[in-house]
Amino acid sequence: MKWSLRPLLSLFTREHRRKRRLPPRHTNLPRILQRFYYALAVLAAAILLGTLGFRFGAHPTPPWEDALYMTLISVSTVGYGEAVPLNSLGERILAAVVAIVGFGVLTFLFTSLSVFFLESDLDITLRRNRMEKQISKLKGHYIVCGFGRVGRNVAQELIATKRPFVAIDPNETFMHQQLELHPELLYLCGDASDDDLLLGADIEDAAGVFAVTGDDSKNLMIALTAKQLNPTIRVVARCHEVRNIPKLKKAGADAIVSPDFTGGMRIASAMVRPQVVSFLDEMLRTDLNLRVEEVAVPAGRAPIALGSVRDRSSAFVVVAVRANDKWQFNPGDDWQLGPGQIVIVMASPQGRAALEAALAP
Repeated sequence: MKWSLRPLLSLFTREHRRKRRLPPRHTNLPRILQRFYYALAVLAAAILLGTLGFRFGAHPTPPWEDALYMTLISVSTVGYGEAVPLNSLGERILAAVVAIVGFGVLTFLFTSLSVFFLESDLDITLRRNRMEKQISKLKGHYIVCGFGRVGRNVAQELIATKRPFVAIDPNETFMHQQLELHPELLYLCGDASDDDLLLGADIEDAAGVFAVTGDDSKNLMIALTAKQLNPTIRVVARCHEVRNIPKLKKAGADAIVSPDFTGGMRIASAMVRPQVVSFLDEMLRTDLNLRVEEVAVPAGRAPIALGSVRDRSSAFVVVAVRANDKWQFNPGDDWQLGPGQIVIVMASPQGRAALEAALAP
């Protein structure tokens, strides 16, 4: 059977990229301030009109300071005494209207002022409750412990491949700022090695944990705690010192990545195999988010010919199949896929989803 990567490779070299704009920060503060200014304007108008009304509507005509004082005690409803005698029905109606309007405006003004000071706290509380509900509904998600430069790059890859995740970082202010870049970000603030925090991230239903803080000892504790809470979960840890790799393995880390070692390998590859590196870089940058993915054939799936799976979708290219610790590269259409086999494909997130659907029991 002949197959080619040209259709997918052509997608890697697109010259036009979509421009991404940062989403605006959602806040109610401008609206609250606008209401506050409107209330001040109405209050000033009520005081002005009340002063004019008492000045020119009362008999005998009171001085300006008495008219203003009468307006202020009517607006505030303190009732210190009538600085302007209210002898007629019209004067009493005027005082009642000024009192009712002023009291309503003052109530609205102080309510808006209180909301202005409490808005940020209320917004954080509501957002936290909403996040906790969304996290409790996740299944097969990932937990990114440490949202520094490495953690954010991990998150970008998870977002690009449409995999849900929960971020954990002790810097609450920094995590609030990240919402401007990722409004749908789900996060918890605190020590990622704390049992309660990992349980809050629903580690029991998670597919994996990334221990990617900048401290090897912290990553060790995260790996150890994660394995205690969920022995079957996969843990990938970051390690700076090569001598700490055996300790992380003993703590339960399934895979350990050293940025210094990986960076050195990447630099060497850029020199000795530049076209391969260029190909991989282009694959990561394409708008279609094409990746080399692995999809496991689920247990209970009846054997199925690879050709029939390929016929259902052209959104992926099968590169290899791993069966019984052996690799079969470029398998033919007659290859029988069965439970326990791992299919290595080049696909977009939609292609990966199509293959998973085709292999579902």
